[in-house]
Amino acid sequence: MPQTDLVIRGRRVVYEGAVAPASIHISAGRISAIAPFDETPPGAEIVEAGEDSFVMPGLVDSHVHVNEPGRTEWEGFETATRAALAGGVTTIVDMPLNCIPATTTLDGLQSKLAASEGKLYADIAFWGGVVPGNTGELAGLWDAGVVGFKCFLVHSGVDEFPNVTESDLREAMPELTRLGAMLIVHAEVPGPIENACCQTSNGEVARTYEAFLRSRPRAAENEAVELMIRLGLESGCRIHIVHHSSSDALSMLRAAKRAGAQITVETCPHYLHFAAEDIGEGATEFKCCPPIRERENREQLWAALRDGTIDLVVSDHSPCPPEMKLREQGDFMKAWGGISSLQLRLPVMWTEASARGFEVDQLTEWLCRAPARQVGLSQQKGSISVGCDADLVIWNPDREFRVSPELIQHRHKLTPYAGEVLRGVVEKTFLRGQMVYDGGAFGEPRGQPLFRTKLKT
Repeated sequence: MPQTDLVIRGRRVVYEGAVAPASIHISAGRISAIAPFDETPPGAEIVEAGEDSFVMPGLVDSHVHVNEPGRTEWEGFETATRAALAGGVTTIVDMPLNCIPATTTLDGLQSKLAASEGKLYADIAFWGGVVPGNTGELAGLWDAGVVGFKCFLVHSGVDEFPNVTESDLREAMPELTRLGAMLIVHAEVPGPIENACCQTSNGEVARTYEAFLRSRPRAAENEAVELMIRLGLESGCRIHIVHHSSSDALSMLRAAKRAGAQITVETCPHYLHFAAEDIGEGATEFKCCPPIRERENREQLWAALRDGTIDLVVSDHSPCPPEMKLREQGDFMKAWGGISSLQLRLPVMWTEASARGFEVDQLTEWLCRAPARQVGLSQQKGSISVGCDADLVIWNPDREFRVSPELIQHRHKLTPYAGEVLRGVVEKTFLRGQMVYDGGAFGEPRGQPLFRTKLKT
């Protein structure tokens, strides 16, 4: 058996579907054994978690917009991955848009890799993109190790990443099926949005959240989900619905899953924490697409997490310079749509989940295990298991903190969570057995790029 370099132990270790006292033995950056609490090899360094703290797998966030290269002033590898560690996230998966060039070609991926050198505090994998006319690029990106491919059914917000039509999908999806690649979809179609905008009166005040909410009706999501279920069944392509918001589409998704469709679904903390009724006039930091919907809708999303219709929860960290949020004008229709929350996913979710009676193991499924499975990294990331990377977070579930700019590690500090009191404080984060975050202090950038592995069937 290999020499144990480090033991991390605690009274509340989350592993194998339970929470129990244990000592995690680490050798050469991997978990070599999970032993009783008192079983510690002689000579090994020991890190003790506090009596009240959980030891959990490092979080995996499979929906993060880093934006480097090209829009590094929005966010970048260094600031994004430091924010990740401060939130207990040891692996992120970078989206293929908002960077220049977009990750829709092999050259685009190579630009990403070059830009990330020496800047990674957490590990990072990459999504490729499906845009009109790039079907010939997909095999090269897949062979280079992207974990899957993203498309938009509606304008993405940036011209470098145009949306696809049903015709484009019918061209690309057979190739994705041949490769065995997952297609992740921004599931809003343009028609209902265009109709809603046409029906808005000329005198509408764009400062009201109600006006913005009407401009992105549930029908846009519902019709997109129906389309993707149908095309997925026809093509055999694995489909994943990103940042799902509309509770109206949940019955379709439940039925599709019961029928054996290869479809998974994610949602985001902002859809599970905020409610449209509480968003004030001009508060454009809340703008995202699809939008935050009503309180009743929020509770149906929680019910869908409970019954497994929604599989995982990711941040959809989509930052921009504060001036693009047009906070002074408060114009919801013109402000950039995106929420910065990479660092806050764990405490937001624990605050809300614990209030609804969920236990920490269920949180671990949504934030760690399921995202790792989604991107083909479950043999390496997302669980406290022998052979996995020793990516761990120690956090106190009972401590509260108020979100303030000085705590935020994202490049820009504007976030709708400002001032919120949340439960769950990250104390220490470990990446491959190295302590990389300790109560506000960071270690050296030890992150690595990750590449796709074969999913178990």
